[in-house]
Amino acid sequence: MNGPEIHVEFAPGLRLFVPHGRRAGATPVVTDGSSTLGHVVESLGVPLTEVGELVVDGGTVAVSHIPAAGESVEVRAVARPQQVPGAPLRFLLDVHLGTLARRLRLLGVDAAYESTDIGDPALATRSAAERRVLLSRDRGLLRRRELWAGAFVYSTRPEEQLRDVLGRFAPALKPWTRCTACNGPLRQASKEEVADRLEGGTSRSYDVFAQCVECGRAYWRGAHHEQLEVIVERAVAEFGPR
Repeated sequence: MNGPEIHVEFAPGLRLFVPHGRRAGATPVVTDGSSTLGHVVESLGVPLTEVGELVVDGGTVAVSHIPAAGESVEVRAVARPQQVPGAPLRFLLDVHLGTLARRLRLLGVDAAYESTDIGDPALATRSAAERRVLLSRDRGLLRRRELWAGAFVYSTRPEEQLRDVLGRFAPALKPWTRCTACNGPLRQASKEEVADRLEGGTSRSYDVFAQCVECGRAYWRGAHHEQLEVIVERAVAEFGPR
């Protein structure tokens, strides 16, 4: 049975989630009379992780609001920078975002990463257990109820993904302090301490090293350091402390 008809308008940044016919202006939506507004928005394709204020006839309502006939609903995008209350800002990335994970770690951002596909339930459960913001391009994953917090990664290009996450969450940047392989903290190390992890040419050419306190991986300013330095400099210039 058809229920109340409402009119829903999505913020421009959210229109990519909805069918083409609903993207421009306010469009009529028939509800069942019992589902919450949050459920209605998700049924139209928009993960609630991407939704900011829900405005009904000019007033802000909760996602638990039950729509009534004739209401006009404005679905706004999440405000930036987004505040994540209740825990230190930490991330969890799914299997498809390995490059983004390494770049976040390069900047000293706590970014856990699953290098194998452990399944949506396990990812969502880990997000809740460790109170991490789950980053993903999987809309279905971001709709799981056990998720603690999440965010859709809008681009497929790592450089744009990094700017998106840094601009949305404004994490504190502490470059060169995390292991890009395992996310552990780095400490300064002498050549002697990491000698068993170095090849002969590296040992002869470099004197300054760091080592991950968790996995033991050694770091030095090798051939790729200049490329990494560019990533760091650009991020700090745009998103570092003002």
